[in-house]
Amino acid sequence: MRDVFEEIFDRRPPDPVAAARRAMRPPLRQRFYENAAVDEAGDTFSILLDGKPVRTPGRRLLAAPTRELAEAVAAEWAAQGETIDPMAMPLTRLVNSIIDGVVDAPQPVADNIAQYLSSDLVFYRVEGPKALVERQARHWDPIVTWARDKLGANFILGQGVMFVDQPDEALAAARTAIPADPWQLGAVSSITTLTGSALLALALLRGRMSVEEAWAAAHVDEDWNMEFWGRDERAMERRDFRFKEMNAAGDVLRFAPAE
Repeated sequence: MRDVFEEIFDRRPPDPVAAARRAMRPPLRQRFYENAAVDEAGDTFSILLDGKPVRTPGRRLLAAPTRELAEAVAAEWAAQGETIDPMAMPLTRLVNSIIDGVVDAPQPVADNIAQYLSSDLVFYRVEGPKALVERQARHWDPIVTWARDKLGANFILGQGVMFVDQPDEALAAARTAIPADPWQLGAVSSITTLTGSALLALALLRGRMSVEEAWAAAHVDEDWNMEFWGRDERAMERRDFRFKEMNAAGDVLRFAPAE
C-alpha cells in the first residue's frame, strides 16, 4: 500500500509544466480499498484503509493530532470513486506536506512566512481608478488596523510597485504571531502562499476573518479586472482549485489544536 500511496500523491497543483508532466504519467489508480476509517492511539489519530494504516509520500504514518481532522481526511478517501484522484483531496495533500515537510523543520517555513510580511499584498495600493482604491481600502485597511492594534505592528502603506521598507519593529511584532505548532504553521504557510499575504493568513488564524473574507481580500484586483475584461475559464478553474486548497488550510486551523 505504501508504494501505491506514494505514486498516487506524487502530484503538484496545476501549472503548464506540471500539466505536461501529468500527461506523461500513468492514469489514475483504481480504488484499492472499501472503507476509510480513523484509528486512535494515544494522542494520534491515523487513517486506515480497510483496517490498514497508510503512509505519506515520505513514508510516515498518515495521521492527525485530532479526531476531527483525521475524520475529515478519511472522508476525502471515502468520497473517492472507482479511481483515486489526488487533486480532489486537498486536505490529504496538505496533511502530507505538514507531516513530511513541516513537523521536523518548522523554522524555514516560519522564515518564509516572515518574508511575505516584508512586502505583503495589503501594503501596496493602486493610485487609481478611485473605485479600485476604495475597494482595496475596504478590504485591506481593517487588516492593517488589526495588525497595529492587536499585534503591535505598525506597517507603512505604499502606492504602485515601488518597494516600501517596513519598520523592523513592525516586522518583529508581526512575526511573534506566526504559530509554532507545526499544524497551524503549515496551514498558515499554505494560506500565505495562496493569498500572497501573511497578514491575511495571520488574521484568519486569529479568527479576525473567515476563509471567504480572506479569499475575497486576496482577489480584490483580480475581481476588479474580471468585471471589466470578463472571466477566463482556465483561470477560473485554477482559482477554484486554489480555493479548495484554501478551505483545506482553513480546516486544519479549525481542527488542529490551538496554541
